Amino acid sequence: MKTLSIISLLIFLTFSGFSQKIPAYYSVGTKSGTIKSVKDDIKTKLKAGGFKILGGYYPEGRTNNYVLVYTNSKIQVIGYSLKNYAIFASALRVALIKNSNGVEITFLNPEYFFRGYYMSSYNVIKSKLSPIETKVKNIFKSYGELKPFGGSVSAGNLKKYHYMVGMPYYNEPVLLKEFDSFDKAVSTIKTNLAAKKGGCRLVYKLIYTKSKKAVFGVGLLDKSKGESHFLPIIGRKNIAALPYEIAVIGNKAYILHGRFRFAFYWPNLTMGTFTKIMSTPGDVEDMMKGLTK
Repeated sequence: MKTLSIISLLIFLTFSGFSQKIPAYYSVGTKSGTIKSVKDDIKTKLKAGGFKILGGYYPEGRTNNYVLVYTNSKIQVIGYSLKNYAIFASALRVALIKNSNGVEITFLNPEYFFRGYYMSSYNVIKSKLSPIETKVKNIFKSYGELKPFGGSVSAGNLKKYHYMVGMPYYNEPVLLKEFDSFDKAVSTIKTNLAAKKGGCRLVYKLIYTKSKKAVFGVGLLDKSKGESHFLPIIGRKNIAALPYEIAVIGNKAYILHGRFRFAFYWPNLTMGTFTKIMSTPGDVEDMMKGLTK
């Protein structure tokens, strides 16, 4: 009987982990003021909490929506020291959406982000990540109650997330180009971003020369194929999904596959809506490849 009870407990713990729903985003309500005033206040609180502001921009070029990107030293160390593609998980985002009542504050849930991007490694380094997750939530709790939105995914499914059978996983990124060296890859991408090639704009960059890893946050401001095309279709509420990233690992440049990334950040996306942006993953890949030429 005792053995049976232990087995039952193990089964419960296993399946409760898979059924635990993790929200992709939180909203903390609307704060009076302008995008600038709210942005400046958030910057102050993040800095006081030990975070570093990496950059920000207006998705689609619309001045009533803004995304602020931030990180801290622990997130960065994990990103460049873990193997494979952890460098993509080097920055968090908060979004500001101007409406008639003020500015709504939404942010990417760090736990959702970390679980999806670190996959099975999440539980191994959970002791390092949990304090970061708690700190972020506490900072934004100062603005109001945390209300989940934008969809959720079970903890068990996040570590091997894909939209449906046949769709790519996080650890199956798109190889854009292999360069002669890490330095050549970084300099090429920096030059093309400075020239705003293909409507791409630099939002932030993190470059780790010793580990030969780098990540660039890229605003996709091409009017016909970028954010102005896909955001009105899949929803502007989830703009804390942006900017899109391009990573350099060794001498190779990668992006996450669009059919993974859009599904991951818009987990409520129906197949009917997804088909309306069927060309977008390919368009994004083309724009990012342009940055490597």
